[in-house]
Amino acid sequence: MDYPDFEILVFTTKETAEKFPRTRFLVNPELARRPAEKRDLALKYAQGEILAFSEDDAYPRSDWLKNAVGYFSDPNIAAVCGPGVTPPEDSVGQKVSGWVQASRLGGGNYTYRFLPQKKRLVDDYPSMNFLVRKSDFAKVGGFDSHFYPGEDTKLCQELVYGLRKKIIYDPNVLVYHHRRGLWRPYLRQIGGYGLHRGYFARVLPRTSRRLSYFIPVLFALGFFSGPPLILAARLLAPLLPTILFWFYLFSLGFYGLWLLATAFWVFRRSRNLAVALLTIPAIFLTHIWYGLRFVQGFFSKGLQR
Repeated sequence: MDYPDFEILVFTTKETAEKFPRTRFLVNPELARRPAEKRDLALKYAQGEILAFSEDDAYPRSDWLKNAVGYFSDPNIAAVCGPGVTPPEDSVGQKVSGWVQASRLGGGNYTYRFLPQKKRLVDDYPSMNFLVRKSDFAKVGGFDSHFYPGEDTKLCQELVYGLRKKIIYDPNVLVYHHRRGLWRPYLRQIGGYGLHRGYFARVLPRTSRRLSYFIPVLFALGFFSGPPLILAARLLAPLLPTILFWFYLFSLGFYGLWLLATAFWVFRRSRNLAVALLTIPAIFLTHIWYGLRFVQGFFSKGLQR
């Protein structure tokens, strides 16, 4: 690590014989397993002024801290974040997961979370690569551990719209983030994202009730409702079923062309034909499953444990 002044805290439920420089293992058999609850313990044990959060399936580039800490000289900046790039050593399935989220069709307006892009202010960011001023983190009470995933969305909203502070994204504040493999692990994760984003769209509309989050919902509902609507239209007017049929067919054709264009883009970037071809079904299933789980979350009474 290029930055000299840091410590590493590892919260675990089991004793370990592992030893690393600048690392403290804090063992508690009763320690909660939710990541947010472990991260909140940084308020008690961390000695520094800045808390740098990542995940057990991510690792930072050597200049990670050096590129981030300078921003905290501005008291209006509460947090700094950067991209989580798929590591080159990941498997084909993991790389497909990464490219789905890094593509415009799969990741929507949030591809900068997975590929380095221009510097910007953000108001919502995942904690796989998130550095926050300890005093501001304490003011908002840390993460809301009732939510997982989604605790980082709640934290960011409180920092930006509660404390009126800024969160800055810098592409050079970079970590490598291993992806979930295809298919079950990846879809389980995507379903969790959709469920919580749907719930947040209702209860935290400031950052979650945005069109980009609803597009997969519209696609999933349209995909499944199209055929029965066409059949039902036969009872209403002679021409209506034909119009609906061609509109439905045109929409699927346009979507299919976009899938092919995305696969070509992935191939140009990855030079891996298998990865490029697998992004086609992966993006389709992502839209369907995320959309359905979003609807479930939106109408849920609550997702708190």
